[in-house]
Amino acid sequence: MFRRLVFENSAALFTVMAFITAASIYVAMTWRALRMKRTQVEHFENLPFATTTPSARHDAQPANHA
Repeated sequence: MFRRLVFENSAALFTVMAFITAASIYVAMTWRALRMKRTQVEHFENLPFATTTPSARHDAQPANHA
């Protein structure tokens, strides 16, 4: 079955280049995260809670049915 599969050198080249591209992106992101200063880490820790949001209403509202 695999004898009919044509695997050219260009296909191998594209596969290797895609892997190198993805791996370099992950390595760069990891390197930047590990080299981050403590003040920036503390800023990112509190980022979702930096702004005040209105509280949700959880009390039961009567539905208006016709």
